[in-house]
Amino acid sequence: MEHDEAPATTSGTAEDVRRRILEQIRSGLLRPGDKLGGERDLAQQYDVSRSTLRQALDALQQSGVVRRVPGRGGGTFVSHGKAERDLSAAVGVPAYLRRQGFEAGTNVLSTALRAADKDTARRLRLSSGDLVFDLVRLRLADGRPISLEHAQLVAEHFPGLLECPLGGSVYELIAEHYGTTPAEVTEEIEVVAATADEARLLEVEPGAPLISVVRVAADHQGRVFELSHDLFRADRTRMTIRTRLRDDAQEEGGLRIQAT
Repeated sequence: MEHDEAPATTSGTAEDVRRRILEQIRSGLLRPGDKLGGERDLAQQYDVSRSTLRQALDALQQSGVVRRVPGRGGGTFVSHGKAERDLSAAVGVPAYLRRQGFEAGTNVLSTALRAADKDTARRLRLSSGDLVFDLVRLRLADGRPISLEHAQLVAEHFPGLLECPLGGSVYELIAEHYGTTPAEVTEEIEVVAATADEARLLEVEPGAPLISVVRVAADHQGRVFELSHDLFRADRTRMTIRTRLRDDAQEEGGLRIQAT
């Protein structure tokens, strides 16, 4: 990609480089997903030292303009816009990504039938040792990781679930094959630091912020059928909550904030 249209002179500061890269993105010379190039080439292009270049790239990464991928085939890339996750609707990840123009993808990392542990049994209103389907998947947006999902579903309600295609929306799958749809969903949201394993899968640095969403879903008969824990990349996801207020409401809405 040619960048000759960028200003030819610079005072050589990190702020100058940051502004020049921003202008190239605004003008369309650099587009979402474009790779900027190696440090040596970029330093020559902007006529600065490599340490000055790193300061500029650090600032751009912190503001979400670029992302840096370590390892072979990595580099510095222009970031895509953030995907909006609407917590007001029980919609599968592939569906809301497609609606926003992303190419949705899924890597199924593991599936299992196992006995529910104590905490899972409590949340799913099961007896200790009752069976659950355990499903771990990595969700992709435009070919890059956006979330890591760990879902547990009551096995009694969904016989043969693991024989079904599991790359799409679980909600769409169980609605089509088992006639089950969520009627009440409770989600607990907090920001957590990525562990080493989570960072490797999501292609972020260890300790990077992730948006953690723990969800419990019940059907129209009041049966709790799902416990899931989703980890979203904070640099690629925006959470939205829409609340309809009533004039005659006597209680506060469903959103509760607890400070710790």
